[in-house]
Amino acid sequence: MRRFSQRNSLVTLSDLNVTPLIDLAFVLLIIFMITTPLLEQGLSLDLPDGGQPDRALKKEDIRTVEVDKAGGYMLDGEKIEPELESYIRDGAKDRLLIVNIESGPAMEALDDILAVPDLDGVLIGPHDLSCSLGLPEQYDHPDFLAA
Repeated sequence: MRRFSQRNSLVTLSDLNVTPLIDLAFVLLIIFMITTPLLEQGLSLDLPDGGQPDRALKKEDIRTVEVDKAGGYMLDGEKIEPELESYIRDGAKDRLLIVNIESGPAMEALDDILAVPDLDGVLIGPHDLSCSLGLPEQYDHPDFLAA
C-alpha cells in the first residue's frame, strides 16, 4: 500500500518500516539461543560391536542345485543322498517353483522346462529375452513375437 506525503499528495514516501523485521530477528535469535545448548547435549548409546567384515565370494562357496527330468535333485552336478533329497522335497512343499525365461536357448528348451515336476509357473522376462535375441526393446518385432 502506498503512503503519500502530507505536504504534496503526488509524492510517494519510500521509507520502509523495519521494526517488525528486527522483532522477528530478535525472536529467532532467542529461539536459537535456547535450543543450541539442547542440541549440544547428546544421548549416550551403548552400540554393539559390528560383525566380521564381508569376505570375498569364492567359486567353491557357490552351490548349484539342479532338478532333472525325472524330478531327481543334483548338487554341483552329482546325485545327492536320499536323506538330503527328502529334506529338500519336504522343505519345498509349501513353496512355489517359478522359472524365469530370459534367453533364446531357454525358450528353445521351454517344453523340457515345463516337464519338470512340481513346476508351478513360468515367467518370461521380455527385456532380457529381447536383448538375448539381438532385438533390444523391440517388443513388436516379428522374431520377438514368434519367440
